[in-house]
Amino acid sequence: MIARRSLLAGLAATAFAAQLRAEPVRAGVTRLDPELDGILDVRAVPEVLGRGYRWAEGPVWVPRGNYLLFSDVPANTVYRWSRARGVERFLHPSGLQGPVPVGVREAGANGLALDASGRLLIADSGTRAVVRVDLATRKRTVLAGRFEGKRFNSVNDLVVATDGAIYFTDPPYGLEGGDASPLREQAVNGVYRRAPDGRITLVDGSHKRPNGIGLSPDGRTLYLSLSDEARPEVLAYALDTAGMPTPSRVFHDMRPHFARGWPGLPDGMDVAPSGYLFATGPGGVHVLAPDGRLLGIVSTGKVVANACIGEGGRSLFLTSSDELCRIGLRG
Repeated sequence: MIARRSLLAGLAATAFAAQLRAEPVRAGVTRLDPELDGILDVRAVPEVLGRGYRWAEGPVWVPRGNYLLFSDVPANTVYRWSRARGVERFLHPSGLQGPVPVGVREAGANGLALDASGRLLIADSGTRAVVRVDLATRKRTVLAGRFEGKRFNSVNDLVVATDGAIYFTDPPYGLEGGDASPLREQAVNGVYRRAPDGRITLVDGSHKRPNGIGLSPDGRTLYLSLSDEARPEVLAYALDTAGMPTPSRVFHDMRPHFARGWPGLPDGMDVAPSGYLFATGPGGVHVLAPDGRLLGIVSTGKVVANACIGEGGRSLFLTSSDELCRIGLRG
């Protein structure tokens, strides 16, 4: 099993090796639909806010403190960025506490989110759990560590519904050997739901590499990215009245972009209150209309692992390989 960061950075080039050349991707915005003009300045280039990370991931905006948190998964660190202070270390270790066991590839926090009380929720790859952290005291509480008595693979990303339910993905990226890891206990790489009362349900165990996850503004649609070279797609599930997904449909197919040799695979995402979806994938952040139309792509020239909206809807933050970047939104 290749490490997730290496997979996302190199798999597109590998798949394209039989062709004459991969098309270069330069930093900037590719406008594919005039509707994009109402979302951002199509002449803008992402601004680099910080660099030197091993694999930047999981950005989340914290409105009460007016700052951004993001993770460096292999470095087991969460950083904070603010306009006043720039980037500074916030949590270390961010995930697994203590020595890293043999067989654990990525010990740190991956995806981040906030609950209704403003507490930090972590997709903790190293601990293999969903963990809640009080931002004031740094107290950690494991919310989901096992399903049917077995440990999760390496929890990757998560999103919180308005009723407090947590949907999260559990591919094996954090384990040496991936699917073949002797530490792996789950039979599938699942998508799960933790109900407000703590009950955990497997909602989809059919995918090879479930990854980024998001919810529509009305809470009725669940989005899922597949970091699967055979199926580089964003799926949409209608949720029933109990918050359980119905059969999925393809919301956005990234195979044409993957086939062009652009770096990256579908990964993290964020959904604007307007319903626009910012989904990372080959070439950068794919800006999608609520009906699934591709309006444009925001590129840094590197793999973009995740993105989030912040600063009151005025900024889109991108975690891009070894960099943290920002581009303005018309928020």
